[in-house]
Amino acid sequence: MEPTAAARPQDKLVVVIDDDDSVREVLEFIVKKEGFRADTAADGETGLEKITTLLPDLVVLDLMLPRYGGFEILRQLQSGPTARIPIVIVTGRYTDRTTAEMIRQESNVVEFLEKPVKTEVLGQVLHKILKTQPAKAKP
Repeated sequence: MEPTAAARPQDKLVVVIDDDDSVREVLEFIVKKEGFRADTAADGETGLEKITTLLPDLVVLDLMLPRYGGFEILRQLQSGPTARIPIVIVTGRYTDRTTAEMIRQESNVVEFLEKPVKTEVLGQVLHKILKTQPAKAKP
């Protein structure tokens, strides 16, 4: 049975914001491999501009960024047309359980992943949040 149009990954846009070029490229690769459309930003300011302009279906956000950190971006996205955009935090910074729980309490944070992110884990998280089906592997 064909998934409904609303459940197709290619209809969903994911913005990836990470200042580490290699990590950002890997995250973008995973997003595209799962069938989603992707856009990227290397700093918080550019990321915030892309989010408010493109209004993506989901944001993958690093916390440690130049020109607006991840926490500032989280706060700015909590009102207006961006308030309902789900955010997946991906961070390499060690966070204790209390800090991780505090971040999870933010209204727009739906998942918290530590780097290095496993390809299959991020793929499952994206599909679960966006209610899409992974593309079947071609034989």
